[in-house]
This record gives sequence, C-alpha cells and structure tokens, in this order.
Amino acid sequence: MKTASYVCGSSARPLWYLTVGDVLSRAATLWPRHEALVVPHQNLRFTFQELDARVSALARALLAQGLEPGDRVGIWSPNNAEWVLTQFATARAGLILVNINPAYRQIELGDALRRVGCRMLIMATAFKTSNYVQTVKTLLGDAGFSGTGRVASAAFPDLGRLVHLGADPVEGMLSFADLLAGAAQIPEETLAAVSRQLDPDQPINIQFTSGTTGVPKGATLTHFNIVNNGYSTGEGMQLVPGDRLCVPVPLYHCFGMVLGVLAAVTHGAAVVLAGASFDAEVVLETVMRERCTALHGVPTMFIAELAHPRFQEFDLSSLRTGIMAGAPCPIAVMRRVVEEMHMRQLTICYGMTETSPVSFQSAVEDPVEKRVTTVGRIHPHIQAKIIDAAGRVVPRGSPGELCVRGYSVMRGYWDDPSGTEAVVDVGGWMHTGDLAVLDEEGFCNIVGRVKDVIIRGGENIYPREIEEFLYRHPAVQEVAVVGVADRKYGEEICAVIRLRAGLNSDPEAIRAFCRDQIAHYKIPRYVVFQPTFPTTVTGKIRKIELRQQMEALLALESEPTA
Repeated sequence: MKTASYVCGSSARPLWYLTVGDVLSRAATLWPRHEALVVPHQNLRFTFQELDARVSALARALLAQGLEPGDRVGIWSPNNAEWVLTQFATARAGLILVNINPAYRQIELGDALRRVGCRMLIMATAFKTSNYVQTVKTLLGDAGFSGTGRVASAAFPDLGRLVHLGADPVEGMLSFADLLAGAAQIPEETLAAVSRQLDPDQPINIQFTSGTTGVPKGATLTHFNIVNNGYSTGEGMQLVPGDRLCVPVPLYHCFGMVLGVLAAVTHGAAVVLAGASFDAEVVLETVMRERCTALHGVPTMFIAELAHPRFQEFDLSSLRTGIMAGAPCPIAVMRRVVEEMHMRQLTICYGMTETSPVSFQSAVEDPVEKRVTTVGRIHPHIQAKIIDAAGRVVPRGSPGELCVRGYSVMRGYWDDPSGTEAVVDVGGWMHTGDLAVLDEEGFCNIVGRVKDVIIRGGENIYPREIEEFLYRHPAVQEVAVVGVADRKYGEEICAVIRLRAGLNSDPEAIRAFCRDQIAHYKIPRYVVFQPTFPTTVTGKIRKIELRQQMEALLALESEPTA
C-alpha cells in the first residue's frame, strides 16, 4: 500500500502565544542596543530599544485620534520606516492594519477602503507615477474634507482621518509628524492597559487577495498567525541575533511584512530596507554597504541583480541565507544565486496570504537539487494533504489539490463568511487551489494550478478582475485574459478580445484605457484581437488552448523552472 499524501510538521519548539507588540518588547529587552531597522534612503537607524520607544509613541498617538481596538487603519505607501512603525504601533494599540498595494489606483483603493471600513488612512503623497493625494481627493470629493486630517464622506462613512507621510503640508490632511505630536495626550499607562487586554488570537492584519475565486477579499490574520509564521520562517533561514536581512520586497505583502520584518524581529536580526521600491543596483549597494547576511526576493529580482552590468563590482561575500519565493524559480537562476551571490543557505518557500503565508520551506542543509526542484517540506505545526477531485487523499507521487491546516490558516475573509466557507472546509483545511505532488521524503513540488491565476514576477493576478474591467470598454464584446510564458517575469498578461460589430480599437488604446484605472502590473502586455475563441461544447472558453494559441502566435517560450 502506497504512503498517503499527508504530512504533519513536528517540532520540539512550542508555538508562541504572543502579540506582535509583545514580540517587539521581547526583542527590546533581549537585544536593546542591536540595530533593528536600517533605512538608508531615509538616513534612519533604530536599535530595538529605540524602535520600541517610537512604536509606543505612535500607538499612543493613534489612540489620541479617537481610534479604538478593533478599528481598521489602512496604510498605502511604498517601503519606509513609517510603514514598519505603523505595523507595530497598530498592533500594540489593538488596531487592525490594512495593507494597501502601493500600485492601486482610484477604483481599487475605493474598494479596499469600503470593504473593510477603514477609520484612518496613512498614505504617501506620491509614488512613481501615482499622485496619492490627488487620487484620494478625487475619490472623496472636495466636500469630504472638513478640517486638518478630518474627512466626512457619504461614500466612505467609516473613514474619518487622513494622514500623509510627506514633508510639505497637504490641505485637509494631518502630517505624520503632527500625528506623532498627539502622543503626549495619552499617558503611557493608558496604552499599557490597552495592550494588556489584547489577545494573540485577535485579528491584527488584513491583506487583500483574490483567493481562489478571483474576487478581491480581505484575508484576516491574527497575531498568532503571523508571529509564529515569521518565527518559523526565520528558523528555517537559521537567522541569529546580529544578522542583517535586506528586504527589497514590498512590505504591504506577507513576504516583506512577515517573512521579512517579523522573521527578523523574532530572532534579533536587523531589517534593512533597500529603497522605497525594488531597484537592482540599490539592492546590491545596500547589501555591500550594510554587510547584509540575508536577502529576500522573487526570482525576477534575483535575475535583475545578476544581470546588472556592474554586478561584479559589488562585494556580496557577507551574504549567507535568505528566501526566494513568490513564483516558480528557474533552476539556472537558483544555482547562480547560490554560487555567485554566496547564498549557500538560500531557502525556497511556498505559501499564500491566507496561510500567513508559508506552509513549505526548504532547509538550508537540503541538497541543492532538492532546493531547486521542490518547495521543501512542511513547516512545523502545520499539516498538509493532497486530494483528488472527490476529496480523497492521493498516494505519494500523484498530483492533486494541496490543502493546508494548522495555526497559520487565516481567521477568514473580512465580513465574508460565504467566501471563507468556499475555501476553508468544515475540517479547517484551506484549499489552496494549487496542484502539487509529495514525494516519499515529504518534499513538495507545485505542478500547476486549479485556480485561474497568473503569477507575474511574484504578483498574483486574477484574470477575472481584468476581464471585468475590460468589459467596460465600449468596443469590447468579449474578452479572455490568460497568462503567457515570459522569460523575465515567468508569466505575462495577454488579453484576447472580440470587438463589437462596427467598432475598432488597437492594443495601445486598450492599454491606455487601463492606465490610472487599474494597477500597472495588471495592464495586459499583449492585446490580441480575434473574432472567435476556442470553446467547450457548452460555450465555455478553453483557456488552456487559448494560452497555447497565444504563445504560438507571439512566439513565446519560458525558462525551465523548479
């Protein structure tokens, strides 16, 4: 009888029953003078003791604004020190941090704010081509601003405070410095009393994901979820006090927030932010100057770093470990990172936002062949099984849908019990929608996806969301969005469109229609017009066949991947 495709991660280390605020307090006690946060592009450095004090001040300032435990606070910003301060301060004050993608445009921002009822929005003033201030003012309307930092909008009845991170004054918004000044209104004893009432099982973070359905939902995570996942992932990297983890991945995503910040803080390691957003040269310079010992990234980031024309000029010999995750890893790239970037303890992780996020991780002592061809073995205290279409566990070596159960499974989608029930069954199993195979040693290989999702450079992109938007175009009769092979990003977006009779358009016009309305990474790289689609006998578009047609038409091919 063949072994069943079921694994359970064992560990001699118990799970931590701590809040996110407790974790920082612990680090400040154990390693007060160790550097905790380094932000070269802002010329800022905090020890754990300093970070802890600033977080407490910000937590008191948030309470001074009338916020109460359980209220939602959105943050819409690229990577910076304020993001990390807000991450810990909201947790310490019992507030729920809502991570908003910096690439979001007006429609997406509005949906996020409404969906979870944000009471406050902390935001950058601008980033790249996005003018955040103008976007918010357009969204709310001039009538919505009723004073410094106060807003009253019928369309967003819960939203009452706006805080900006810029140096120059913004009419109708409170600056981050002015927000901090309000800390004096709340005694330290008041914050301490609030913190004592917090429970590690309480929700603390909402991250937007389209789950397995393609409809955006707010995955709600608890202190217990993310503290333990950050700790376990740090253990997998073998982080130790004094390590320096370079984080070029975005903080709004679990990769940066949990696998970066929390993995480091639980182990007394410093978080080094390599710029507001990813830039290969900045990452290489940061690693060299700060003598970073660990580095995170999605495969496209490592590819860009290796391909940089000045790569050989940077001394990366301090590197030892880190994580590559977010998309399938080209085998050749993995080997080059291990050898040329000195990351001989590089690990591969697999997970999803709904599982906090990591479920599988390769170990630093695993053979390189296993690290480049699988996503490792099950994490401690987590269970996984692989099932067939009837829900039966398949034998080892057979493909099926991967399901995960344990401490890491989200509380649920915010205010969406039916959406939660669709992916978390009565047994507590999270149905990932990914097709996987377990070998006899317990190594997992992701072989495909049940869910219709495109992974472009580590970003999960859901075709249905783009299709729904493109249907707004007056010339679009029918549209199907598929992922096509791409050597740089793994996959790119291709929109195949059937035009309405008598109407015309062109690819650039379709892309122009998308700009400033949906995030830049969701805008189709390829737009193809054709009169018919391959369909099933019931009329459903056969997307696998359509993808093959488009790859042939566009002469695309992919790199071999793990």
